[in-house]
Amino acid sequence: MLVCLECLKETRSNEESTDESEEDESEEEPKLKYERLSNGVTEILQKDAASCMTVHEKFLALGTHYGKVYLLDVQGNITQKFDVSPVKINQISLDESGEHMGVCSEDGKVQVFGLYSAEEFHETFDCPIKIVAVHPHFVRSHFKQFVTGGKKLLLYERGWMNRWKPSVLHEGEGNIRNVKWRGYLIAWANNMGVKILDMISKQRITNVPRDDISLRPDMYPCSLCWKDNLTLIIGWGNSVKICSVKERHASEMRDLPNRYVEIVFQFDTEFYISGLAPLCDQLVILSYVKEISEKTEVECCARPRLDIVQPLPESCEEISSDALTVRGFQENECRDYHLEYSEGESLFYIISPRDVVVAKERDQDDHIDWLLEKKKYEEALMAAEISQKTIKKHKILDIGLAYINHLVEKGEYDMAARKCQKILGRNTELWEFEVYKFKEIGQLKAISRYLPRRDPVLKPLIYEMVLHEFLESDYEGFATLIKEWPGDLYNNTIIVQAVVDHLKKDPQNRTLLRTLAELYTYDQRYGRALEIYLTLRHKDVFQLIHKHNLFSSIRDKIVLLMDFDSEKAVDMLLDNEDKISIDRVVEELENRPELQHVYLHKLFKRDHHKGQRYHEKQISLYAEYDRPNLLPFLRDSTHCPLEKALEICQQRNFVEETVYLLSRMGNSRSALKMIMEELQDVDKAIEFAKEQDDGELWEDLILYSIDKPPFITGLLNNIGTHVDPILLIHRIKEGMEIPNLRDSLVKILQDYNLQILLREGCKKILVADSLSLLKKMHRTQMKGVLVDEENICESCLSPILPSDASKSFNVVVFHCRHMFHKECLPVSNTVSPVQFCNICSAKHRGPGSTILEMKK
Repeated sequence: MLVCLECLKETRSNEESTDESEEDESEEEPKLKYERLSNGVTEILQKDAASCMTVHEKFLALGTHYGKVYLLDVQGNITQKFDVSPVKINQISLDESGEHMGVCSEDGKVQVFGLYSAEEFHETFDCPIKIVAVHPHFVRSHFKQFVTGGKKLLLYERGWMNRWKPSVLHEGEGNIRNVKWRGYLIAWANNMGVKILDMISKQRITNVPRDDISLRPDMYPCSLCWKDNLTLIIGWGNSVKICSVKERHASEMRDLPNRYVEIVFQFDTEFYISGLAPLCDQLVILSYVKEISEKTEVECCARPRLDIVQPLPESCEEISSDALTVRGFQENECRDYHLEYSEGESLFYIISPRDVVVAKERDQDDHIDWLLEKKKYEEALMAAEISQKTIKKHKILDIGLAYINHLVEKGEYDMAARKCQKILGRNTELWEFEVYKFKEIGQLKAISRYLPRRDPVLKPLIYEMVLHEFLESDYEGFATLIKEWPGDLYNNTIIVQAVVDHLKKDPQNRTLLRTLAELYTYDQRYGRALEIYLTLRHKDVFQLIHKHNLFSSIRDKIVLLMDFDSEKAVDMLLDNEDKISIDRVVEELENRPELQHVYLHKLFKRDHHKGQRYHEKQISLYAEYDRPNLLPFLRDSTHCPLEKALEICQQRNFVEETVYLLSRMGNSRSALKMIMEELQDVDKAIEFAKEQDDGELWEDLILYSIDKPPFITGLLNNIGTHVDPILLIHRIKEGMEIPNLRDSLVKILQDYNLQILLREGCKKILVADSLSLLKKMHRTQMKGVLVDEENICESCLSPILPSDASKSFNVVVFHCRHMFHKECLPVSNTVSPVQFCNICSAKHRGPGSTILEMKK
């Protein structure tokens, strides 16, 4: 079982000194997560101590200080146990297949055996063997090889008769303390440095010396790790080198090996290196840390640190750094820690004598965990939505609900309610649960705007509960919800009754009345809704009538509609004459003549012939309420009783209207007399006389004006074009003073001269046009006429030209382009030699004209 270790990680010491809240805000997300390997491992380490461990993708192999080797599954359960030696196991090596194991111990024993076969090799040396490494492909018969490291680096190969033949690869530079075999390359470290051997050519291709020779190699051992078949990572002390094995060019070989090593990255770390492992293009470094105790001021062992760094040519960039709390870290040395890794899964095992910790890359679930821990719910929700197919631990809905709760706790109720739309979706149960939760904290108003109205629809009780909340404290908000929400979301009867109860306390509240009308509309009680709208004089009343065809309900409410908005009401009534007749409207407005006039006036404007039976009534209405339109009405109406109209106009002394009626009834002389006597307006009298164009009226006008000098002046100025001015001038008495007489006479002369000039000008134009047309006709008649074989005689219909051109012939061609053989024309019975086209002459003769000519 893997136990999550929240206590395994700690921040750097300088971060520990900062405020905890600030640290939480500034802390970056870790790259790795840590779990303690337990179950069988816990049992082992309670009685024994771990000395080494090797990781295979199928299992783990753990060696202890008491000479035991345990095979474990990835959960830490013991699957197999081997008693190898009574003393410490120094190294365990596995081939790539995981079927063969090599083990060496402090008492010099070396064993290589098959886990699933009887194949086995035993050897005991006279010195401790620190290292054993089997060939990566040991499972194959021709790769039965392994190396051991004590004072010498020995290569064992199985030869003839299954005998193992040893050969010395290296000696003389102290104990061999680490060996890593990858492909055809073996890398090992001794007291002097790191060597690499090419197993194909059996040549050593490099020697990388130690940087800090002051460190004891047994206390600060070298860490080796192959990133791939050609890249070796070396960590020793606080120095890291990344070496690349390359092919030497043929021209450079001479006596040199055909491969060489180039150090591509090299940098130093803050602490001593206990283990290395690759992570893509980055490095994972397990570091041993010493620090000064604040209490005793003595150097002591601190928690080991696991860092991820990005190598640079001469330095590195720290990506993350975690201090791990492992059991017994206070007593451990640098050599007590080991770092092993599983390439396929990017798992990193930190081995110490009393603890085994597994570090693994954080997946999306871990990322979401961290975001939730930091209360970054928005980011967590977004990350879950993006990776919903890959996450296993988290559900989008659970994260969303946690986000809503977080917002509610912070008091951001509107934001929490808004998120409900996206997070709760169509889940009616969750919606209802959240609504009740908002009710408990008194925030139903916050969630009301976001409640679903279609797909899904919640229980009516939910909507009614929200409406009651608004009705108790916010009439305007209540009215808004009633307008926005469909009427089928809630029990309309219950809400109507609630509104009625509130109206008992405040009967004149316009908001409640308007809302009640809308509720009646939803409930199809249009009559009641209409009454409220009319009482409120609400603009929606006409829309309601049209939308629901309520014309039968407004037959007795026409006066109310007219009082509210006469223009809209009249337009609506006229547009719907088939539903409410003209007679009904006039009858309803009988006691409101001013409204009756508005209706009939607009009716008359639309169609002069509609409502003709009311034209007599309209005369009185116009006279009373709209005199400016009375005269236009009298002029346009063909159904107006003139006698009645004359009587009304005379009673009210409407002179202009009376004059019009008198003239229309044929009494022009009385009309003229009224203009002269009542209006005293000579210009109007002259205009009237011009309109009538009656000589007797002009005579009456002259007789009436002859003793009134101002009238004479007006006549002299305007009479010239209708009556001979001499008739007026002869009747003027001698000695009468006439204002502006000279100017009037001059105007008469000017008008006369103008008439003469106009006549002469017209005469000249006529003569010029006649002459021009005559010339044009003459030019046309002088033009030649084309006669060819296509022309025919209009009488005999044979070609006008003979087939034999040598014979003489006579053709007559008229200006009208008709052609005849001369012999085809009839002989004229007149003495005049002039001949006429028979066709064109016939067109101008009437029926029987031929007979008349014959008689002549």
